[in-house]
This record gives sequence, C-alpha cells and structure tokens, in this order.
Amino acid sequence: MTDYTLVTPCKNEEESLPKLIESVVNQTIQPKLWVIVDDGSTDKTPNTLKEITEKYNWIKTIRLNEAPRDLGIHVAHVYRQGFDYAIRYCLDHGINYVYIGVVDADIILETNYFEALMSEFVKNSKLGICSGHIGNIVDGKILWSNFRSDLPSGGARLWRKECFEETDRYLLTCSPDSVSNVKAKIKGWDTRQYESINAVSTRPYASAQGQWIGYKKLGSNNYFIGYTRSHVLLKGMSLFYSRKGYFKTGIGIAYIYGYFASYLKKSPRIDDKEVLNYYDKRLRNILCSKLKFQRKTK
Repeated sequence: MTDYTLVTPCKNEEESLPKLIESVVNQTIQPKLWVIVDDGSTDKTPNTLKEITEKYNWIKTIRLNEAPRDLGIHVAHVYRQGFDYAIRYCLDHGINYVYIGVVDADIILETNYFEALMSEFVKNSKLGICSGHIGNIVDGKILWSNFRSDLPSGGARLWRKECFEETDRYLLTCSPDSVSNVKAKIKGWDTRQYESINAVSTRPYASAQGQWIGYKKLGSNNYFIGYTRSHVLLKGMSLFYSRKGYFKTGIGIAYIYGYFASYLKKSPRIDDKEVLNYYDKRLRNILCSKLKFQRKTK
C-alpha cells in the first residue's frame, strides 16, 4: 500500500526546482513514477530536467509550448496533461499505484512526507484526499497558513486512486483542487489536512506573479466555483487582519476586487450544480454558526 505516482507542473523554476527534486529523491518512500510538466520555461529549468531524467529512470518530463504563466484554467490543463501522461505511462509499463498526487515546484518536503500521508490512508478506508500542513518562507521565516483539518492543501497532496477516478480525475476548471475537495465530500470521501505532517513553499502564497495578481485571480476563481458575495466579503475581510506582516490589507482588496469584477461582468460559472449548491449551503451553515455563537456570548 505504498505505491504512488506524482505530477509536478513547473515554469521558470530554476531556483526552486532543485530543492524540490532533492526532497522527493530523499523521500523515505520514493514514487513509482514522477512526471514533471515543463510549461514552456525560458530559464535553466529544461537543463535541470534533462539532468535528473538522465540520472533517475522513474522521473519523466514533458514539455509544452511557451505560454504566459496563468493561474486560471490554463494551469489545470498543465496538470491534466501530466496526469494523463502518468496514467498512460503506468498502464503501458505495468506500473501499479494505489495513490496519485501533486507536488508544486516551489515545495520542500519533509523526508517522510508521503510515507506519513500513506499511513493515514491505511488508518482510514474512507480517506480520499489528504495533505500535510504547508508553510511559506517569507523573509527567511516560515509562516504557517491558516489550518482547516478538512481542506487538503493543493500544493502537495495525495488522492486515493479510487477517489481520483470517482471524482472525474483532474478537472479542467478554475480552482481544480477546491472542486476536487467538494466532489470528494459529495461522494462520501473524507478529506484531511494533517498539521503534524509538514512541507514548506519557498515563496509566499499566491505570489508566483505577485500577490496582488495572485489574490485577484483567487477571487475570480472563487466566483467561478460558486462562492457567494457574503462568503467572499467575510473571507476578504479576514485577509485584512491575518498574520500581520504577511497578509496585508491590499491582498484582501485584491481578492474582493477579483471576485466582484467577475460578478459584475456576469462571467460564467462552473457548470456543476452540485458544486454550486455545496458552497451555497456551506455559507448558510457558517452564518448560522456565527449567529448561534453571538447569541451564546450575549
């Protein structure tokens, strides 16, 4: 029960990629296959990929045409091509795997990261998706993200193969990780993030193109998958006050702006009523919980 396959998308990651490679190669249990998708890098990333594929036969790379970095649906296409290649390669070469996962190019993993996650799958037969807790290196310090035990991080996660298949594999949509979490829950799978299993990102959250662009895109993506206006305002306001020195007021504004820019343009939303209904119901539950708490404290 320790066979897994990994996919990593990357673009111009000449600084971060060697650190990720070292942490995956040094895992206590290495993946059966690791597919790295180069999304048209123009720096020294292709050289790094050439070197490691010559050294390790379980690491494969595919290269896509050059295109601007995009945190919208394009990145889902990049992931999807990696997954399709990995699944096809495993089938053609008789490679069996029980879990399939992603690890982003800016991540550094604890040496037992994937072994620890797989042990959690063994403990819980209904566990469909899980991740560790991921911190971000900012000004030389690790700042840990807000923790929710039911929300696996998108940056370094594993799916149980059956859950991955039941939730239509990796969907071509904005915020595919969030959609995957929702669809897994709807199908009856457990989703977990484990605070005791750690990894770090070598840059601040949503900062690959700068945090203003990253959080604006996050707001737009949250509109697409069905977040309500009230939900976004609550989340946006929370960004104003979270982790002083890391999240700043401008990031909350960027997030709210991104959402309402799409809302006012009446941009299309995900064509999946189950996902839309999930977020609508979740917001109502959050508001009801807040009202109950306020009544108790009066």
